[in-house]
Amino acid sequence: MNTPNDLLYAKSHEWLRLDKDTATVGVTDHAQSELSDVVYVELPKPGRKVTAGEVVATVESVKAASDIYAPVGGEVTQANPALSSDPGLVNREPYGQGWLFRIKPDQPKPSGLLLASDYAATLPH
Repeated sequence: MNTPNDLLYAKSHEWLRLDKDTATVGVTDHAQSELSDVVYVELPKPGRKVTAGEVVATVESVKAASDIYAPVGGEVTQANPALSSDPGLVNREPYGQGWLFRIKPDQPKPSGLLLASDYAATLPH
């Protein structure tokens, strides 16, 4: 399983990449493989204020629909427009072009998230 060391992870299988005052959020490689073929993604609208742990998006696959939780609280600044025409990016590039949304976190240093090694330890082997 691919778990990049430069990201933070939620136990609910979202990743977060901090870049100055904005964070990019997506689902982990483990999550996309469990979902199998993603066919639709419902994303939050920019401007929406969310709290950490709140359901903010839905990813639908040929197997099931799964809720996506905000790993941090803040304001959604952008949803990934490429996913409306190509939701399979979530499967092919979960840490690249398959990102879900960007958020401006309420706090500069998010708490309650895991480092890559700690997240990897929560996964079945």
